[in-house]
Amino acid sequence: MPAVGIIMGSDSDLAIMKEAADILDSFGVSYEMTICSAHRLPEQTAKYATTAAERGIQVIIAGAGGAAHLPGVIAAYTIMPVIGVPIKTSTLSGVDSLYSIVQMPKGIPVATVAINGSANAALLALQILGVSNAELRSRLLAYRQQMAGEVTAKDNKLKEIGPEAYLRDKEKR
Repeated sequence: MPAVGIIMGSDSDLAIMKEAADILDSFGVSYEMTICSAHRLPEQTAKYATTAAERGIQVIIAGAGGAAHLPGVIAAYTIMPVIGVPIKTSTLSGVDSLYSIVQMPKGIPVATVAINGSANAALLALQILGVSNAELRSRLLAYRQQMAGEVTAKDNKLKEIGPEAYLRDKEKR
């Protein structure tokens, strides 16, 4: 059974939401991925949310652009944690999506990450799952230590070769 539900309002959100799936894959955490519009498929959206727990879903990552009602609608129908991912739009660069998701009324919370921040949404979902999973917490700690090591290596290289050479090398990659 999938532990995480990834839902998006349109297939145009898929390229962004795939980043969440990639993170979950790298941690070996199962998920399901769904396209379901809060506005064009309201009954199916409600069913998705109300049946999430039955399907084993423990955390839902919901991505939406524009009016971005999907995360809030999902949260209204379930008590599972919902993480909203505002998708960048051509009109207002995703600020409209961000405001729509982050401004939930009292009593129906939606955790919200940065515009196009589905990778962080997946990491937050893993942290939520890690509350009751010591092995997952350990793997998250190792992930953070790996990131720290990468930054340290970059700093050492910068100090060794200087900024001009570092930028030239970076452009070649």
